[in-house]
Amino acid sequence: MEVLLIGLLVPFAGTTAGAAMVYLMKKSLAAGVQKVMLGFAAGVMVAASVWSLIIPAMEMSDTGGIMSVVPAAVGIGAGMLFLLILDRITPHHHLTGDEDEGPQSKLSRTTKLALAVTIHNVPEGMAVGVALAAALEHSSYISMAAALALSVGIAIQNFPEGAIVSMPLRTAGNSRGKAFGIGVLSGVVEPIAAALTIIFAELIVPALPYMLSFAAGAMLYVVVEELIPETQEGRHSDLGTLGFAVGFILMMVLDVVLG
Repeated sequence: MEVLLIGLLVPFAGTTAGAAMVYLMKKSLAAGVQKVMLGFAAGVMVAASVWSLIIPAMEMSDTGGIMSVVPAAVGIGAGMLFLLILDRITPHHHLTGDEDEGPQSKLSRTTKLALAVTIHNVPEGMAVGVALAAALEHSSYISMAAALALSVGIAIQNFPEGAIVSMPLRTAGNSRGKAFGIGVLSGVVEPIAAALTIIFAELIVPALPYMLSFAAGAMLYVVVEELIPETQEGRHSDLGTLGFAVGFILMMVLDVVLG
């Protein structure tokens, strides 16, 4: 139980630590630094989707022939569709964007920024939750060490995300306390989504391969729709690419070595 709790809370701790940078830094993050951080987050998420989620999902459903890839294919498609719908029905504003997205709303820009990050964090929480659930039910496919490696990897990429949320809010005129609080709250959805996913997975164990690939599809949607475009806009796009490479390699190493 203690290990499970650690796995649930470590990613949230990463977001909180990143948001706390608002107390240590007086200026906003440089554009190049943001590009590196966004690219790093994208690299971690892609590697985690492949090694920690899609491959185990295919191994769990390895019955031979094309049916071995059906759960992964269905899950990835469903996960991407879920995030597409969530993106369309939720009013939000991306940090590097000029226009609001989703339905029209009278919500403040600060609230819409927080909602954008919340949408981003939902699939990460689901990924951690389903990996922990799979480790509990099918440790021969995903060990608890591998699930914790995923949790640590998400936490590492949550650190710069927390800073990317809180620092612009402070620069926009919000107090340090408010900027920090919103940064922290944007990460609360992760342990909640993870816990709900674990409960659901324990109720329907045969659905685990679908749920693993569903979480992967949701994360891949965030990478393709949000993170990579933001790293390639304007100057310093090469820094975003380098950040992606570092994040991908780090998550791959964590999964292979710790898993």
